[in-house]
Amino acid sequence: MICVNLLFDNVARVRARISEACRRSGRNENEIRLVAVSKGVAVEAIRSAIASGLRDFGENRIQEAAQKISQLAVPARWHLIGTLQGNKAARALDLGFETIQSMDSADLARRLSRLALERGTRQDVLLEVNIAGEQAKHGWETSDLIGEARALESLEGIRVAGMMCMGPQAREAEQMRPYFKKARLLWRELIGVFPEAEILSMGMSQDFEVAIEEGATMVRVGRAIFKP
Repeated sequence: MICVNLLFDNVARVRARISEACRRSGRNENEIRLVAVSKGVAVEAIRSAIASGLRDFGENRIQEAAQKISQLAVPARWHLIGTLQGNKAARALDLGFETIQSMDSADLARRLSRLALERGTRQDVLLEVNIAGEQAKHGWETSDLIGEARALESLEGIRVAGMMCMGPQAREAEQMRPYFKKARLLWRELIGVFPEAEILSMGMSQDFEVAIEEGATMVRVGRAIFKP
């Protein structure tokens, strides 16, 4: 497990990189929300990350997230960033995720909305977009998103808080720029349908600086924080 001092140093380096990317692109670093991807990370390391000032954590799997949330009686905001199967939607709501970032179909949206209304809540979601049209990845196709998103306006149990995308793997961060630009333009269209959709979640450890330069408001960083 990573030692506390090194984790603190890693967090400081990531924040410095965010600050520099904002300076280059003329943005305010307060516009950027850092989500620490804690999948596969021990609870002790997450506690250290919280002590370093981090508050947002992203998990891929419901079962792993449930164990961590139950063990960490500390102020933290949890985000589901992995694929959500319909039969686990109720469990996801009961765990109290701040956002479900992997809303990848209208069917899942309708199910979550119905379950949230049954609980007297309203769940924030991000619409996951398959920005590169890769067959192996989940999410809306870019050509379908705006048209199909309009059908979600009537769902009272969810609030479309923005959009999430994950680009293809690339050797160089700069190779991701065209995909991030495409995502930003699509996100602006989405705001025309959902004015509250102010989150654009894109960029990971290897490319979050380019994502920020292209308009990301939220970045999901795991390896750069938790790996020695």
